[in-house]
Amino acid sequence: MAQVLIIEDDARIRPLVMRALDERGHAVSSASTGMQGLSMAVESRPDLVILDLGLPDIDGTQVLSMLRAVSDVPVIVASARDDDPSLIGCLDAGADDYVVKPFTTDQLEARIRAVMRRTAGGRDERRSLVVGGLEISPGSRQVALDGVPLDLSPREFDLLRHLAERQDDVVTKRELLTDVWHQAWGGSDKTVDVHLSWLRRKLGESAAEPRYLHTVRGVGVRLSAPPAD
Repeated sequence: MAQVLIIEDDARIRPLVMRALDERGHAVSSASTGMQGLSMAVESRPDLVILDLGLPDIDGTQVLSMLRAVSDVPVIVASARDDDPSLIGCLDAGADDYVVKPFTTDQLEARIRAVMRRTAGGRDERRSLVVGGLEISPGSRQVALDGVPLDLSPREFDLLRHLAERQDDVVTKRELLTDVWHQAWGGSDKTVDVHLSWLRRKLGESAAEPRYLHTVRGVGVRLSAPPAD
C-alpha cells in the first residue's frame, strides 16, 4: 500500500476520501491549502499526492508546478470537469493522471494502482516508449511513427501510451475504460472501439490488416511491434 497525501480544501470530501483510502490499507495524510500541501509533500515525501485544482490560497496548477520543481512524486489531479482544459495543462506540466469529481473509491483506487504500477521502476518522463517504429514521448506528449510525427488527440495519446506501457500484453476494454477514461462502471466498449479505429487510421493500418494494434476477440487489444521485414 502507499503513503498518500490528499490536498483538498472541501471539508466534506477530504475526510471521506481519507477514510476510504485508510480502509484500503493506505497511510493517509491531508492538507486543506496548497501551500500547506506543498510543504507536507516536500517534508514527508509521500508515495503519491492527490491534488485538487480548486484550492483557496493558490491554484492547484501552481502547486503542481512548484512541486515538480523540487520533487518527482506521482500526482493525481482531481477536477470537477473532465473537459477542463487545465487538465491537459496539468498532464503536460507533470501530473501522472486525473480523476473527475464525483469519483468513487474504486475509481480512485484504480488510478492509484495504475500510477504506482507505472512509476514502480522509477519515474522518468524523459524516457521514450519504443514499440517497433513507434516512439512515444510521455514528457512532451508527442508520438512519431518511423520518424514522422503523428497528430493525436489527448485521449488518443493516453490510450496509445497505456497500451505501450503494457506492450505485448492483452489489455481488456474494461481496463482501458477504467485507466484511460476513468470510468470504473457504465462506460461503453464502443467508446474504446471508436478511438482504436481512429488510432489505427493514424498508424496506417486497419482491424482487418493490423500492424501494431491487434484485437483479441472476446478479450481486448494488444500493442505489439510488427515483425521485422
